[in-house]
Amino acid sequence: MNNSSLKDYRLAPLSGTTPDSAVIFLHGLGDSGSGGLLEICRMWQSGLPRTEFLCPDAPHPFDMAPPDFGGRQWFSLHDFSQQAMDEGVLAAAPILNDYIDGILTTRKLKPARLALAGFSQGTMMALHVGLRRAEPLASILGYSGMLTNTALLAREKATVTPPVLLAHGTQDEVVPFAAMGTAAEIMKKNSIAVETLARPGLGHSIDEAGIAAGFRLLQRSISALDN
Repeated sequence: MNNSSLKDYRLAPLSGTTPDSAVIFLHGLGDSGSGGLLEICRMWQSGLPRTEFLCPDAPHPFDMAPPDFGGRQWFSLHDFSQQAMDEGVLAAAPILNDYIDGILTTRKLKPARLALAGFSQGTMMALHVGLRRAEPLASILGYSGMLTNTALLAREKATVTPPVLLAHGTQDEVVPFAAMGTAAEIMKKNSIAVETLARPGLGHSIDEAGIAAGFRLLQRSISALDN
């Protein structure tokens, strides 16, 4: 736990020392911080031994399953319209910003030492919040998600431009594969360095190639200030 309202699950640095950096990985609709994303963080640990990994639970119970299901959501998707997603991200953004602020404060980290990753609905949150922080984060990783509030971003321009990786399966049955290209085009117009990784035949998931590409960006961006 930390000083925000979000429960989280953490992997302490393998070095056994105080963390000098952090990665926050945001889960998708109906999942939780204790799910599979934590296992991906374990894969990244060995190459980032001084980094703390955190997977927070989204703030709201999953409302498309029985109450005892246990999953969480950043916002409801009963209505899958673009307007509903745009409004949902806007409503949840202050909660995520508060969580990030709490991590930076309690760990005494500069924003450039913290990376933000997300899957599906978590990607929507990571891209929206990560591109609007007062100071740039180390990087943003987005898996199988989309960029929301695109008209708003075009009007206000991105306030910060951390490097971004977008990875998406060509056979994604939940979030259209085309969402990756749309997001990349808009971000490039806002001078954001974005790398895309299309995964042929992959559905709504993260595969080994996506995990490896994410690790390479994390390693580059978190280590950039060390050189």
